[in-house]
Amino acid sequence: MADVRELDGASLLRSPWIGDNIIAVLTRLPDSRRTVHEVLERIAELEEGARQTALDRLAIVAGLRKLGQVIKEESERMPILDDILDHDLLGPEFRKGELKGRVEGRVEGRVEGRVEGRVEGRVEGRVEGEQNLLRLQIAKRFGTLPAWAEGRLAGLTSPELEALGLRLLEAGSLEDLLS
Repeated sequence: MADVRELDGASLLRSPWIGDNIIAVLTRLPDSRRTVHEVLERIAELEEGARQTALDRLAIVAGLRKLGQVIKEESERMPILDDILDHDLLGPEFRKGELKGRVEGRVEGRVEGRVEGRVEGRVEGRVEGEQNLLRLQIAKRFGTLPAWAEGRLAGLTSPELEALGLRLLEAGSLEDLLS
């Protein structure tokens, strides 16, 4: 299994495939802001539907590296906004600030909402997975879990579940484990 941080980020960034460009954000390139900026420039060149999909994917991947703020700042400088400002019909609205505020608000809201929602979902899923694994391990070691033990497991956080998993290795009884 390969560690994505060890991939050649520069090659991924030079790739003609937007998916490779987005994955470059996960590698250990020296300047994360510059990497995000380059990926956003490539995304700006895509057609609208593909652009939105690529932005969504970039938001997810960048969220793994805690680069949400960098995406927000760099997307405000995206070349696509300059194109709209130069447009005969849309440009005046942008200059008035009305349309610009709506578009930026939507983009910002979508990016932040998707990143936060996916991060929360991953955290909840991770906790659920840890709980399920511990249930199986505890049942294997001590037999069927009583309701009180199920209730105790359900209220634990991820760090508490990790600690419980380590205590499971040494616990003599279910009561000792969950006390």
